[in-house]
Amino acid sequence: MADAAPPPFPASAGILFGLGLGGFFDGIVLHQLLQWHHMLSTWYPIDTIDNLKLNTTWDGIFHSLTYLFIVGGLFISWRAAQRRRWAWSSRRFIGLLLIGWGLFNLVEGTIDHQLLAVHRVNETVPEPQRIYWDIGFLVWGAAMVITGWWITRSEGASDAAIVSGPR
Repeated sequence: MADAAPPPFPASAGILFGLGLGGFFDGIVLHQLLQWHHMLSTWYPIDTIDNLKLNTTWDGIFHSLTYLFIVGGLFISWRAAQRRRWAWSSRRFIGLLLIGWGLFNLVEGTIDHQLLAVHRVNETVPEPQRIYWDIGFLVWGAAMVITGWWITRSEGASDAAIVSGPR
């Protein structure tokens, strides 16, 4: 009697990893390295020490939340690996990471950039150009979701899954 095929890597874990990595990229690259914006920089421009402190605090809160996405992904992965065998697939994992990262961009870009307008993607360019950066961020997110979905759906013979875990 043949064993039933093991379940694939948990989608929720991969998506949480992608959400966390998307948040870390945004916070580290756009907030800290490029300093294009901070969490509340449209509402509280970085023109005083108090506003910088407020924005830095909210950047830290933002990073803490993205860290929790990673912890959640690790917890789900660990629990699933302890309970059953599963099929490890690089294509599925990468696809799920892209879906999560893209969802991060779409949600953050829609809520923070457009609805609440707490900041824009690139506040170092003239005001009329900022919308193009915001649109690019959303297009980038949508492209990641679509590509990730396509990768997870096209999974198959090109990526032999490795089965691991208790039998």
